[in-house]
Amino acid sequence: MDWKILGTAFVTLFLAELGDKTQLAIITMTSKTESKWAVFIGASLALVFVSLLAVLVGGVLSQYVPTEWLQRIVAVAFIVIGVLMLFGKL
Repeated sequence: MDWKILGTAFVTLFLAELGDKTQLAIITMTSKTESKWAVFIGASLALVFVSLLAVLVGGVLSQYVPTEWLQRIVAVAFIVIGVLMLFGKL
């Protein structure tokens, strides 16, 4: 187990998720139910499966696309998403 990579992944995801739309949606969902644990478990499982999907897709893509290009593609995707959100298209 590479603890440095584990810690980096945790901190990166933790900071990226703070205050995002998903967290706000979970806050809203929690406020409308008495089943707080059901919301927590459902949200946790969703994040685990989305992360698993990202790891699997990243593993396959990294076999065919150089890491430098993957980073560029992701950076452009973030910029496009940000611009779309800025103009209310997303």
